Amino acid sequence: MLKQDFLLRQIESLAMSLSKLFFNKDMVQYEIPEQDNLSETDILYTKLGKLVSEGKINEAENLLFDEVDKSNIEYLRVGIDFYTNLNRLEDKVLEAHNYSREEIEQGLHDLSAEYGINLG
Repeated sequence: MLKQDFLLRQIESLAMSLSKLFFNKDMVQYEIPEQDNLSETDILYTKLGKLVSEGKINEAENLLFDEVDKSNIEYLRVGIDFYTNLNRLEDKVLEAHNYSREEIEQGLHDLSAEYGINLG
């Protein structure tokens, strides 16, 4: 239990650090604008949410890394929001879908590496 609480806080801290570093905000949240013209990141964000709601967390993570465009910082915003939302899920939900907090933490590290940041 203590290990999971520590990981939860560690992941939150990583997400906050990336948010501050790249977006100068304490925490970023991806928001789809209310318009008909959806960007590629809007579409990706929607697909990720649908996959997670279907319990396909690993598939969602794979899609994120398949689609990430290092030249567009909005993909990082999508990724931070994605992992932040996963971190809010209960342990039993993550476990039921063959996912873990360790994978969330690793995903944030891998995502930041895509943008040239080594979180060590």
